[in-house]
Amino acid sequence: MRVLVVGAGGREHALVWKLRQEHGVSVFCAPGNPGIAEIATCLPHPPHDLDALAASAEHHAIDLTVVGPEAPLASGLVDVFARRGLPVFGPTQAAALLESSKVFMKMLCRRHGIPTAPFAIFEDPGEAIASLRRAGRRCVIKVDGLAAGKGVTVAATAEEAVAAVEAAMVARRFGEAGARVIVEEALEGEEVSVFALCDGAALATLLPVQDHKRLADGDRGPNTGGMGACAPVPAVSPATLDRITDEVLEPIVWAMAQDGRPYRGVLFAGIMLTADGPRVLEFNVRFGDPETQVLLPLLAGGLIDAFDAVLGGRLERWTPRWRPETAVCVVLGAEGYPERPATGHPIAGLREAAGIDGVELFHSGTAVRDGTLVSSGGRVLNVVGVGAGVDEARARAYRAVERVRYEGKIFRRDIGARAAAPVPGRMRSGVGSGEAR
Repeated sequence: MRVLVVGAGGREHALVWKLRQEHGVSVFCAPGNPGIAEIATCLPHPPHDLDALAASAEHHAIDLTVVGPEAPLASGLVDVFARRGLPVFGPTQAAALLESSKVFMKMLCRRHGIPTAPFAIFEDPGEAIASLRRAGRRCVIKVDGLAAGKGVTVAATAEEAVAAVEAAMVARRFGEAGARVIVEEALEGEEVSVFALCDGAALATLLPVQDHKRLADGDRGPNTGGMGACAPVPAVSPATLDRITDEVLEPIVWAMAQDGRPYRGVLFAGIMLTADGPRVLEFNVRFGDPETQVLLPLLAGGLIDAFDAVLGGRLERWTPRWRPETAVCVVLGAEGYPERPATGHPIAGLREAAGIDGVELFHSGTAVRDGTLVSSGGRVLNVVGVGAGVDEARARAYRAVERVRYEGKIFRRDIGARAAAPVPGRMRSGVGSGEAR
């Protein structure tokens, strides 16, 4: 079987790594990265060139295409492939609106009674600013469209909220994505990421993951595309996961079908566990990054059977199996991330890091220049440790982190600490697993 993975980051490296473990599977990736190139055939097509990707899939007799990033899904990659009779895993452009428009998502939740934070939608910056100044309390500002994981501001004061609205709607920091904004009530609790495979009717809930969005230890600093992840999540008991499935995942799949947008692919729900129950922060329409990097090492079975079940409408016959272990992913970033990351610095120590028992390395923002591996993005590498428990997984990951060397390396030292010693929840950003690099 020949499988094409679309994308160039750590999530795609993890997908390729997992697919390579299956018997008889040849893996291609477009465009890939230096780490992916060591284990798969990389094709020189960017994710936004939909026609070139489809033509390449035909040329290489690809049996299945798996889409990593959200942008090509929002642009209609699945629709382009479907028109050419090419099997592809992911939602259509119409279904991808669940992520590409937060306004659509919030209104769908409101219509169908799916629990989410109270909100207001603004198309005029003056009205938004006036409302924020009248309210004068902590809130969350979200731009409507895709913003590379940076379109959310958790504002502690009215001044911070007004600044976020001005940046999005007046200065157009995010382009047309900021033409509309949502102002949400700031929720308190523990934030978790819950994934499910969906075939348009049935769904299979996967293992919950906890992402770490803020740049610095203790959930301080600006939001990023994700500084690390841990799975499983002690805060999500089997009963809590059942409630999330019953109150959020199944209703949204039903709502999408009722809206004429049947959902097929992987669905990612950002959930806040509040004192009143789970509340939806957002939906994403693809595997998360860096959540995928801890999910896949814990998945006992293969991916091909899961993808086939989704595409064939047989998901009710597929059940995920998980290894009884813990995985912790530490993201190594570049100095200046997320606003102005420094790039081009040579990277050393990968062989020593990868040689540690229970450690996997996934490339995120790397390139080869003049024969040397260098940093090329804000999130450079993902260091994943797997162990019998969270303490062992963290120890392995951080031991490997110390082996990797490049100028300006930054990382959080508390990834997985909340799973090791859970504490009462605090407000989290709900920014999701964007593609900020």
